[in-house]
Amino acid sequence: MAATLHRSRALLLHPFHAVILASTIPLFLGAVLADWAYASTYHVQWTNFASWLLAGGMVFTGITLLLALIGLIRGPRDGHQVLYFLVVLATFIIGFINSLVHAKDAWAAMPSGLWLSVIVTLLACIATWIGFSGRRLGGAK
Repeated sequence: MAATLHRSRALLLHPFHAVILASTIPLFLGAVLADWAYASTYHVQWTNFASWLLAGGMVFTGITLLLALIGLIRGPRDGHQVLYFLVVLATFIIGFINSLVHAKDAWAAMPSGLWLSVIVTLLACIATWIGFSGRRLGGAK
């Protein structure tokens, strides 16, 4: 039996989009680890590290959100694309709230800052999973 090749529209992430999307995970994960270190040692410098890591993660998340919006407008509006945009949007919103929490005094930022950092990191992982899954050029059937 001969295989037929079905070519569909390319839905692969642009390499710039892929790098920016993947860059959010280590920054948010670093913020979680810095928050955890502060919760263990109470050295104020750890909250400063977490704040800077969150700021970097928010820059990359903002760029990812813009690229996801462009992809949503220009591409097909299937459930996968909409879900990806919504998860990136949730990551940005909760990350922004987390940045505001970390802007408070170090004693006031805990434990809510740690939990928000964990949630933002999980959302960034989910967004990266959705962004890299199910995007194929086509294939044999």
